[in-house]
Amino acid sequence: MSRIMLNATNTMNQLQKQLDTISHNIANVETVGYKNRQTSFQELLVQQSNNQSLNQYETIRNTPMGIRMSSGAGLAQTKLNLSQGSLKTTDRMLDFALAKEDQFFTVQVTENGETSTQFTRNGVFYLSPINNTEVMLVTAEGHPVLGTNGQPIVLPENVKEVRLQPEGVILADLTNGQAVARELGMAQVIRPQMLQARPGSLFALPPAEVANPQDVVGFIQGAERNEISIKQGMLEQSNVDLASEMTEMTLMQRSYQFNARSVQFGDQMMGLVNGLNS
Repeated sequence: MSRIMLNATNTMNQLQKQLDTISHNIANVETVGYKNRQTSFQELLVQQSNNQSLNQYETIRNTPMGIRMSSGAGLAQTKLNLSQGSLKTTDRMLDFALAKEDQFFTVQVTENGETSTQFTRNGVFYLSPINNTEVMLVTAEGHPVLGTNGQPIVLPENVKEVRLQPEGVILADLTNGQAVARELGMAQVIRPQMLQARPGSLFALPPAEVANPQDVVGFIQGAERNEISIKQGMLEQSNVDLASEMTEMTLMQRSYQFNARSVQFGDQMMGLVNGLNS
């Protein structure tokens, strides 16, 4: 295969991955708390061809000698963008919106028989009965919302109203006139690019052999809870900019078409060469 065809096919394969990322962002434009991902490219393996005499140009040339021949472009990374999404008022007492970019709710997720703590910006919560006397605060998918002790938040079943207090404290007014308080478990992301995306706007910690969990996420405790910023009766919308994503998709499609034509021209030139040799 000629170099022009090799470069083009390598780049087309990587552009398809970019299209998958853009499509995923667009599909989640209405998902509460969704954080988009941005792709970046880098040059693949480069070969140096020294086809000029060093002595001839050594006094006047400022750039390196020879020609650098690339093998195409590759996807360098897919970066998680934690920028704040717009806040939408819902006036629902169990809707909570985080107003700081690096703060997350903590939830308990059970997958394949294994339970782990995961993180989300989606603050659509519900009260789910667990017995005749208690209810549990859960996400829309039914995952328990955790408190500062790492345990699910459980309230008496006769909850009349839920009010959000400073420092992430939920105050539940009961029908008998009493009130109980529970602290929402909150986490602060230190290295967001190490988080692993999960369905339902959830993020999980990487395996311990990949990174130390304490270097990726820190749990907000004690005096640090003064920095928590949550708004009740509001939801954070997706931070996907639909216009930007559509523009990026158009540019990607043009790049894909250009590389596809390069493959076509390369094939035509090889056919001409074969015709001359025959």
